[in-house]
Amino acid sequence: MERLKRYYSRIYHIIMRPEMKILPGQLAFFIVLAIFPMLTLFGYVGSKISLVSTSMIGAFKEIFPKNILEIWLPFITESHITGSVMFFMIVAFVLISNGTHSIIVTSNELYEIKHDDYVKRRIKALFMIVILMVLVVFMFLVLAYGNIIVNKIIHLKAFADFSEKIYHFFVLLKWPIAFIFIFIIVKLLYAIAPDKQISSKFMNKGALFTTVGWMITTAAYSYYVSNFANYTMFYGSISGIVVMMTWVYILSFILVMGIAINAEVYTASLKKYNSKEKKYNN
Repeated sequence: MERLKRYYSRIYHIIMRPEMKILPGQLAFFIVLAIFPMLTLFGYVGSKISLVSTSMIGAFKEIFPKNILEIWLPFITESHITGSVMFFMIVAFVLISNGTHSIIVTSNELYEIKHDDYVKRRIKALFMIVILMVLVVFMFLVLAYGNIIVNKIIHLKAFADFSEKIYHFFVLLKWPIAFIFIFIIVKLLYAIAPDKQISSKFMNKGALFTTVGWMITTAAYSYYVSNFANYTMFYGSISGIVVMMTWVYILSFILVMGIAINAEVYTASLKKYNSKEKKYNN
């Protein structure tokens, strides 16, 4: 029991560090900024290969506020992205990578690692933001709003005979598949963030904590927006964005806590190893 108390005490002190207090809010801000450029890119690719149907667009109309749809839907329905829009998306992703760059810097500080070359860190941050956004969009479209989207699609005449079976099959399988997918991607993010190769075995506890925390939070968010979404009276047309930002902030906070857990596991293991070495040398 005393050992467990010391363990949680050390994690608490890590989380209370100034950079750890700032990082969740900063990361949430950049994730929200990145969601719509990423969805725009996915929508464009989907329209080119006929993945975006009328039913899916109808589902999006139930999910997103009207003012957001007016900006985003033309990129899907018109099936083209102009040069100016592409330039904006590239610049946006470069700016948005500040969030993952902060993860790299914070990880280096927690693991007491010397910072790598700035250009290398920025390139890695761009790579990480793409991975992170694929993960967030997956959670957004599959876990948070997957039931609504699938329910719309299966009401097409082509699925009329077995629509209910498809829906229940999706609901049953999405959670175990999502658990494996989220765990692998989060562990990958934790592993590549530090500017020094650290064994992936030290990332398991933090990745597991983040995966479980994200799934519980997303399940609660999905249930709330599906059954108790009466917050429009307070925030009007931006209500969906307000609730979504709250959800993203909680996800960011959990992600940062996972970094703290991994750092503590690594530090404890390093101290144990050094202690054994010292004892052996003596």
